[in-house]
Amino acid sequence: MSVTLTPRTEAEIRRWLETGRYADADAVVHTALAALEAQEQEKHQRLRALVLAGHNSGPGEESTDELWEEIAREADEADRLGLPIRREVQP
Repeated sequence: MSVTLTPRTEAEIRRWLETGRYADADAVVHTALAALEAQEQEKHQRLRALVLAGHNSGPGEESTDELWEEIAREADEADRLGLPIRREVQP
């Protein structure tokens, strides 16, 4: 496989190589891909936990335009009052 890198990315790889921590560009890319995979796995686990928490919290509400308008109004009001906005309704 042949990959074309931007000058910025190439400079980053060179910087990592200059530290002596990596033997070659392949090792840098391999480590970066492993970190990306770990990040994706963590994201998947967090989303799965949120889905399970929602599933285990009882019956849900139907997603309607009215529900979304109510959520938006609540978030706007909390913002106006300087109150924390629930994480699940933040953009």
